[in-house]
Amino acid sequence: MAEKPETTDSMVAALLRERAGLAERGLDDRVAQVDEQLALRGHTPPGDSKESAPAGRSAPPRGRRARSTETT
Repeated sequence: MAEKPETTDSMVAALLRERAGLAERGLDDRVAQVDEQLALRGHTPPGDSKESAPAGRSAPPRGRRARSTETT
C-alpha cells in the first residue's frame, strides 16, 4: 500500500525523495545540503534516517533461493 504523502508541494516531495536516497547511500554532506533547501522552503527536515533505515535482508526474497556458499 502506498504511503501517505507528507506534503502537497512537489518540490518538497522531490527533495524528500532525494534526501532519502542520499541518506541510504551515506552521503551526509549532500543530505545536509538538501536539509538546507527544505528549511528554505519552510519544511523541517526529518530526523536522522540512519536509525530508521533497514539494515538489510536476512532472508532471500520469496520465490528465490539463496546462493550456495559451498564450492565444488
